Amino acid sequence: MRFSLLVTSLLFSASTLAAPAMADHSHKKDFDKKVENKEQNPVPTDDIQSNWAKPPVAEQEKTTEHSVSLNGKELHYKATAGTLTIRDDNGKPTASVFYTAYTLDTKNIATKNRPVTFFYNGGPGSSSLWLHVGSFAPVKVNTTDPVTIRPAPYSFGANPDSMLDISDLVFIDAVGAGYSRPLGDTKGAAFWGVDQDAHAFAKTIERYVNKNQRWSSPKYLFGESYGTTRSGQLVNLLQNDGMQFNGVVLLSSILNYGIRQAGYDHIYKAYLPSYAATAWYHNKLANRPADLKSFLDQARAFAAGDYAAALEKGDLISDAEKNRVAQQMSVFTGLSPEFIKLNNLRVELGSFRKELLRDRHLTTGRLDARYTGIDTEPAGESPEYDASGSAVSGAFYALFRDYLGRDLGYQSDLDYRISIYGQPGFNWDWKHKAPTGSFPQEMPDVAVDLSAAMRENPHLKILSLNGYYDMATPFFATEYDLSHMMLEPAQRTNISYRYYPSGHMVYLDPASLHQMKKDIAVFYDQTTTKE
Repeated sequence: MRFSLLVTSLLFSASTLAAPAMADHSHKKDFDKKVENKEQNPVPTDDIQSNWAKPPVAEQEKTTEHSVSLNGKELHYKATAGTLTIRDDNGKPTASVFYTAYTLDTKNIATKNRPVTFFYNGGPGSSSLWLHVGSFAPVKVNTTDPVTIRPAPYSFGANPDSMLDISDLVFIDAVGAGYSRPLGDTKGAAFWGVDQDAHAFAKTIERYVNKNQRWSSPKYLFGESYGTTRSGQLVNLLQNDGMQFNGVVLLSSILNYGIRQAGYDHIYKAYLPSYAATAWYHNKLANRPADLKSFLDQARAFAAGDYAAALEKGDLISDAEKNRVAQQMSVFTGLSPEFIKLNNLRVELGSFRKELLRDRHLTTGRLDARYTGIDTEPAGESPEYDASGSAVSGAFYALFRDYLGRDLGYQSDLDYRISIYGQPGFNWDWKHKAPTGSFPQEMPDVAVDLSAAMRENPHLKILSLNGYYDMATPFFATEYDLSHMMLEPAQRTNISYRYYPSGHMVYLDPASLHQMKKDIAVFYDQTTTKE
């Protein structure tokens, strides 16, 4: 249970209504004071400290050779698991960053012309194991229906939907997660913030490109969840450093945390179409339409129209309008009008997940609303855990650790950390200095950064990938953020959207993963073709 809660609370914290709560670890503030008790916590001698597992300052790598069959062709590739050392402006090493790269054996293709894609998960502060063995690497965890994966032995093997046929792939772990660690006297806090994190990833990518002579390669960023927040800022940072990108792939996006804070009504509008998709999936609608897409178009129109107008009135709304809007909400969400009115038309995510299937004594997942869970108290106000997180976490972690050591041959005395969440001193700095505006944002809106990058590079294209049943980063919120970047008509055409009958981790659904690979292949073809 502890592991699943950790994954759920960290990796996909993007949807919490009050984002700063993610970084609330006040119970750990006295940690450093406690260790000053030398009798209970003796300070290790220098001799003992020298034998502790430490991250390497010198870059390390382990390369192995493999093959995979894609589209009827056998492709030979190299897998390199290793570390990149990033430094401050004075050349001092500040962090050892762990990565795994998959590069095609390009005997007949110029390496410099082959695309390279940089992948990372969210959190903030997650390792990249989810994307690594779940999405487009040459191997993956095999998942099927939205049910809890049985304990070991798990199913793991070649990935027929790998992106290796269209791009080299580089998976990067955030500093403090995976095998990535600060070096010397540099503390983790130096990397644990919106701007600090983006700068560390920028240096890591620049180091990889320099080391492997990939400056002339078409380049892409691929982030999931908070990884999309990182991408919005990162593409602009790197572009300002002279590195242009062909495209940015946003999977399950959250670009603007500011409108998700408690006290703002926008989040309720953003969630309503996702509530509708969930009610449709679980057959909780009185007159369930046959076509989900057209039903969600209606839900979008209601959320942006009558529902938005009702929320805007606050306490000034009339009883008649409140009753009418509650009836309309019931049609879309499957909740009773009485329950909706008791919540003042503002149904929190936890309340919806608990109420929708209460009559079946089930809750819905947060990362993926197709999954269902069972609470000890059916009468409770919110779910006790996220069934979609605990359903897959054990298999992913076990298979990744086994694969890293057994197949890739990478060994380390360090503990591979799923995330930085809960580590001493962890307190994410949410402030962000956007490219416009005099003062730092208290909560990041990186759509501003992405907009700046797109205006300066008119060839930069964005592909937004969304799961209908993603309750962590609802697709309607993404549509709002990307449509409020104040772009000119020519630049707006550089943004495209794709939708899948899956959740936050779209790739858990095999059919969705297969279609997503096709959509990405088209996107890469469009963004690498010379005009």
